[in-house]
Amino acid sequence: MEEWQQLLVTGINHASQLPGEWLVAREGVDQGDVEEVFPIRINSYYKSLISDPDGPIGRQVIPDPEEVMDFDSPADPLGEEEDSPVPAIVHRYPDRVLFLVTNQCPIYCRYCTRKRMIGTPEGVVPRKEVERGIAYLREHAEVRDVVLSGGDPLMLKDNYLDYILTELRAIPHLEILRIGSRVPSSLPQRVTPELCAILKKHHPLFMNLHFNHPDEITPEASKACNLLADAGIPLGCQTVLMKGVNDQTEILKRLFQKLLTIRVKPYYLYQADLTRGANHFRTPVATGLRIMRELQGFTSGMAIPHFVIDAPGGGGKVPVLPDDYLVSMEDGDVVLKNYEGRVYTYPDVAGEDVRGVGQAETPPGSGVCPNGGSGDSRGER
Repeated sequence: MEEWQQLLVTGINHASQLPGEWLVAREGVDQGDVEEVFPIRINSYYKSLISDPDGPIGRQVIPDPEEVMDFDSPADPLGEEEDSPVPAIVHRYPDRVLFLVTNQCPIYCRYCTRKRMIGTPEGVVPRKEVERGIAYLREHAEVRDVVLSGGDPLMLKDNYLDYILTELRAIPHLEILRIGSRVPSSLPQRVTPELCAILKKHHPLFMNLHFNHPDEITPEASKACNLLADAGIPLGCQTVLMKGVNDQTEILKRLFQKLLTIRVKPYYLYQADLTRGANHFRTPVATGLRIMRELQGFTSGMAIPHFVIDAPGGGGKVPVLPDDYLVSMEDGDVVLKNYEGRVYTYPDVAGEDVRGVGQAETPPGSGVCPNGGSGDSRGER
């Protein structure tokens, strides 16, 4: 058994294994009740990062009774199942597809968008569904970009992951392969030289990692990211904005700056989804806008991600910006406000009507993919 597998086995996988100081009950509901609905996994490495069960690391993985006291939101908040033409495939955008190859993760995050299926026996992705997904991709020449997600694709055994990537790379119209992974931040021991040698064979290959707090950037995590970067894999990070975890500007600035030191580019900052059992993590959208405003100009542009909302019901990712940067566009002048609050005027060039930019002929909510599908959703997390 490899080290990373041993860390999974010796971790916390049931509510009965939770330390006494981590136990919580609310209104007669305890963590055993949570486990009946949403599985628990805190591997031994990630457990070692938890110094306070109510702290930013503990909150992400320790089950909370609030999870089963919150059933107002949909189980599938992003409408992925409606955009799934075959099992394991979500096809939402015209040229890219989300490919769910496993339902296993190194930890089970309590805020996960797919917590309805992650780690559950009924959510296991059998090989025949993976093969059917590959067949679907062969048949759809409009797809040029595939995001492997799940679950976490790096939880697959080396040879099986190699098989999937080899099959995809053999499809001529697939230009880009991407992997979304929480492994480097939560089980970095899984990133081995052998794994990197396999990944290196399938370029152009990109990875979007998932770090939420600077305390997750440990020497082990740094080593994992540097191994991946040394294999020629461009690394991005997708962070979820969460109450009590990272909803402070200084925390996120420190996270984004530290990510750059381990060769990871901050990519997305997500507003938390309307996920059943996870609404206690949500912050007001105004919080994210304030943080983005307080980052702009006070750290490198390389350290600033896009703040996005993944629109409920399958609307896809929508970037959200503070509206006070662009003051007005009138009479040939673009009036701008910078990070210091100073106002500047840029003389515009006559031509395009900004009101028509980006407007699609397709009515909102009707979908954009010619085959009736849609795609890539939260596989990039």
